[in-house]
Amino acid sequence: MRSCGGSGWAVPGGTSPERYGNWSTIYGQFHSWALKGVFQVLMDGMIAEAAARGQVDLSLVSVDSTVARAHHHAAGMVVDAELLEELEKAVAEEKGILRRDKPGR
Repeated sequence: MRSCGGSGWAVPGGTSPERYGNWSTIYGQFHSWALKGVFQVLMDGMIAEAAARGQVDLSLVSVDSTVARAHHHAAGMVVDAELLEELEKAVAEEKGILRRDKPGR
């Protein structure tokens, strides 16, 4: 269980509490578990357990932006021109909706 607690410290080059050992060992275990789908199985199990108790409410979903970062290679992503046009149109529509909801704009 010690390495499970350490997985929260699996930052390459990062400092981790001594009790968890070297960061590269922690990261190696974390990466191995991620590839094997261990975290997905845990999440699915927790959701199933909560659903069995009637405690699942997916109307509110939150993503902590401190962990949802793009890889530095994502900056050069190629997007299909048609998809980009649709996305830009959706953003423009959303901005229009927001402006109508705010008086004085």
